[in-house]
Amino acid sequence: MQAPNHNELHTLRDWVRWGASRFNESGLFFGHGTDNALDEALALVLHALHLNHDLPGDYLDARLTADESSRIVALFRDRIDRRVPAAYLTGEARFAGLDFYVDENVLIPRSPIAELIEAGFSPWLDPEQVTSVLDLCCGSGCIGIACAFAFPQALVDLSDISPAALEVATRNIERHRLEGRVRALRADVYQGLDGERFDLIVSNPPYVSSAEMATLPEEYRHEPELALEAGDDGMDVVERILAKGADYLQPGGIMVVEVGASAELLMARYPGVPFLWLDFERGGDGVFLLTAEQLDEFRDSFEESGA
Repeated sequence: MQAPNHNELHTLRDWVRWGASRFNESGLFFGHGTDNALDEALALVLHALHLNHDLPGDYLDARLTADESSRIVALFRDRIDRRVPAAYLTGEARFAGLDFYVDENVLIPRSPIAELIEAGFSPWLDPEQVTSVLDLCCGSGCIGIACAFAFPQALVDLSDISPAALEVATRNIERHRLEGRVRALRADVYQGLDGERFDLIVSNPPYVSSAEMATLPEEYRHEPELALEAGDDGMDVVERILAKGADYLQPGGIMVVEVGASAELLMARYPGVPFLWLDFERGGDGVFLLTAEQLDEFRDSFEESGA
């Protein structure tokens, strides 16, 4: 990326506009927290200046120092030349109205499950009756931690196979001062858990096929492959989640899992299973819901594929 003449760009507004133009010119992929060049440029400019998004609009016309301009150029260069998603450059991502620390050991939070959490998983759960939650393949812990706020009386387990991801999740537990109710556990799906049953199991597991992985935009190469790819067809982890799910849910409990573009493959594999595919006002799809009773009813089908 060619750095601009600092005498040509003076204000925050100038830098945001210039950055957005360069991002579009470079054909960047957006979708890791923002969906357009202007929002991405604004996020990086504010981070470089140690400012928050609630900055009064008038401040966009404030002039920058040469040092501040240089910091912005460095961030823009990493975003363009190395295709690093903005959330990794800032170390921050927002999910379900909460801020989380992220690094390249975890996926950048973007699951539509946030809408379900904000609604308390209504009408399938009574928030006052939810006392235990499991966030499988937790990554940064954003889903489970957001559930802890949605269900203030619940104990929440965050589980992941990656020690590095669990370090990030633990940092976010401490950030939100939830050490008394939320814990991070190393587990390979259910292996490593204590056999406890939960009112809610929620997961955004790996579900990208090997072929699809090869076609993803370069920005995805900065995310951990372990958290994205799940075998030739993308179903390796999802099958295991389904196979033993009935053993880890309380009666009346529910399981919510994101499988993205693998939804059709999942339905074809289990044609008799009444997957409830959820709709989202803010976009997103490929998230199913099953009850504890449904998981038990189709246990044999699930175990045949996922054992």
